[in-house]
Amino acid sequence: MVNLLVAFGLLFALIFGFLSLLDVITRHNEYEKVPDVSGKSLQEAFDILQEQGFKVEIQDSSWNASIPPLNVIKQSPAGAEMVKAHRLIFLTVNRSQPPLVEMPDLVGFSFRNASLYINQLGLELGDTLRRPDIAKDAVLEQIFNGKSISPGTRIFFGSKISFVLGSGLGNNEYDVPDMVGLTFAEGKTLLRSLGLNLGGIYTDPDVKDSANAFIYRQNPNESSPLVEGGKQTNRIREGQSIDLWLSRERREKLEITEEDMIPGE
Repeated sequence: MVNLLVAFGLLFALIFGFLSLLDVITRHNEYEKVPDVSGKSLQEAFDILQEQGFKVEIQDSSWNASIPPLNVIKQSPAGAEMVKAHRLIFLTVNRSQPPLVEMPDLVGFSFRNASLYINQLGLELGDTLRRPDIAKDAVLEQIFNGKSISPGTRIFFGSKISFVLGSGLGNNEYDVPDMVGLTFAEGKTLLRSLGLNLGGIYTDPDVKDSANAFIYRQNPNESSPLVEGGKQTNRIREGQSIDLWLSRERREKLEITEEDMIPGE
């Protein structure tokens, strides 16, 4: 009986001793206030936390344009919280550069819808320009860094996108220019100077370099045949379009047919 009591006493002493030692090892009931390192550089945050005995780990990264790259956006536990000593502190760090997004195709969208779309992608609205076009307030062209940007191009989050919008038909009216015999590049320059737009482009199969291809047909044509004979000069307003047909070599001008007349004439 005495031996049994002694055995129980030794077992109790061992358990008590182990629990006491465990408290020492884990620093039970010993708490520290977490320093607030939000907004600080990553190196500075590590130095501050480690000097106070905390362990540090980068948990995630995200992008915030208002915070310098590689600075702390968030920490867990938060600053000023009381936690156990040597606790692991998780940090969320700002990326070194913005993420990339794909430019959508917004040509033909209304200005309002296009603006909402780029805002959802994290892009910013730049300047808006206007050009005579029948599609008033519709996006005619999307521009990045002063140049047209193609759909699918990858650009940084927060980039500025400018739009060229249709201003409706202008008040100025002109004789339809005769563009047959001009190169495509010359034709585009002429259209821009008159506030006219390029409509459909139809190229012969052998055309490799469209800029230097020759215009051999246009619609509407500069004139239309009259029923009683003769011709009448066609008129066109700013913002309207002209379709062009291109060939590799200069061609003779085609005879005017009813298909070349302005619709409604």
